[in-house]
Amino acid sequence: MAHRTRGPGAHHEERRTRIADAVLAVVAERGLAAVSQSEVAARAGVSPGRVQHYFPAKQGLIEAAFDRGNALSSARIADAAGRASGPRDVLTAVLTELIPHDEETRAHMRVRQAFTALALSDEAIAERMRTEYERFHRQVADLLHGAGAADPAASAVSLTALAEGLAYYVLIGAHPAPAARARVLAAITEACPADRDR
Repeated sequence: MAHRTRGPGAHHEERRTRIADAVLAVVAERGLAAVSQSEVAARAGVSPGRVQHYFPAKQGLIEAAFDRGNALSSARIADAAGRASGPRDVLTAVLTELIPHDEETRAHMRVRQAFTALALSDEAIAERMRTEYERFHRQVADLLHGAGAADPAASAVSLTALAEGLAYYVLIGAHPAPAARARVLAAITEACPADRDR
C-alpha cells in the first residue's frame, strides 16, 4: 500500500513552520521582547487563536522558532559549502557565512544573537544551543582535520567563537563586515598553514 506524503500531518507542520517563520521575522526586526501571540498572528496572516492552538504557551513558540532558525541556518551554510571544493574551501564558506553580509544574513544573525542572550536565563534554549554547538563544532573540526590543522577540536571552538563574536560587532556597527571576514580568513590560515593544507 502506498503511503500518503500529504495530509493533515503535513498541513499541521506547514502551519507550525509558517508561525515559526513569523516569530523569526518579528525577532529580526524588533527583538524577542516584541514576540506575542497577537504580533506573530498578524505577521503570519492567521488569527491569534490559531497561534494559540499550535503554541498554547509563549515558551513553545520561542523554542519552535529557535529550531526553525537553526534549520534555516544549516540549510544556508550547507548551500554555501556545497559550492566549495576541498576541506579548506568548505571551511571558509561555512565560517564566513556566519558574518552578516546581506539583509538575509543580518536578519539571521540578529535572531541568533537574541537567542544567545535568552539562553543566559532560559535553560531550555541553553540546552538546545549546547546541542547545536556540539554538532557544529564537530562539523568544523572535521573540516579542519581535512585541511591539516594541528588541533582541529580546539581550533573549531576558537574559530566559531571568533566568527560569531565578529558577527555581533558587525551587527552593532563596531566593526565593518569586510574586515571581520578578513579576520576570519586570517584565523583559518593560522589554524591551517599552507604547508599543512592538503
